[in-house]
Amino acid sequence: MNIREVFPIKNTRAMVQASLLASLTAVCAWISIPIPPLTFTLQTFAVLLTLGILGGKWGTVSILIYLLLGMAGLPVFSGFQTGAAALPGPTGGFLWGFLAAGLVYRLLERLGKPIAMIGAQLTVYLCGCWWFSFCAGDSGMAAAALVCVVPYLIPDGIKLILALTLSDRIGKRLK
Repeated sequence: MNIREVFPIKNTRAMVQASLLASLTAVCAWISIPIPPLTFTLQTFAVLLTLGILGGKWGTVSILIYLLLGMAGLPVFSGFQTGAAALPGPTGGFLWGFLAAGLVYRLLERLGKPIAMIGAQLTVYLCGCWWFSFCAGDSGMAAAALVCVVPYLIPDGIKLILALTLSDRIGKRLK
């Protein structure tokens, strides 16, 4: 048995791309953009870009790599946090929402990339709001959405459009 039988070239390329995009997600998580009264990162942009470039299967693998790096203690989450600090915190649901978003993207990608990306973004919101609500003493999903979603709709919409546009251009060059 040779190495090409174990790791076909196509899978090797996808594994390398998944790893590189997991790294890009970490870098984007560190970039904070303050637009008073908000501060947001490019983490969601990187997740959507990853899904747009790699598709649901390998995009989800990339997101899983990113989360595992954080759980292993590397400071890959926003604010240079690790899993020990970020995952159980009030915004940890958004991180787990990235993984769920990858799975939803995979389910919806046959309907087209824009629909799949919107579904992925909505999944991140749903998971993040649910966990935030739980951490805040079950304040309710509506209250959580007012804090965690409504102020970020415009920046997240811009990130989604940018991810959709760039993923098409980058994806064509990677093939």
